[in-house]
Amino acid sequence: MDKFATLRQKIDEQYTWPSLYMFKFIVPSAQVEEVKALFPRHEIQTKPSSKGTYVSVTAKIMANSTDEIIVIYKEAQRIEGIISL
Repeated sequence: MDKFATLRQKIDEQYTWPSLYMFKFIVPSAQVEEVKALFPRHEIQTKPSSKGTYVSVTAKIMANSTDEIIVIYKEAQRIEGIISL
């Protein structure tokens, strides 16, 4: 079974499309630009950790489908050290 099947089910239960969707990630400081590149046309908020080692990244997008969300999560999992919230 696809490891994103559970996520897909939860998203489908909570959203009707199109809808505003919020992504939240914790990422090592060195990988922030890689995460930002996932959202080239969207507003992104960042907040560094107290020691500056990690950065919280929040992005809101207007999505048209669950598939659009899953694609971004799949791309994000390729970024070293990323944690999806």
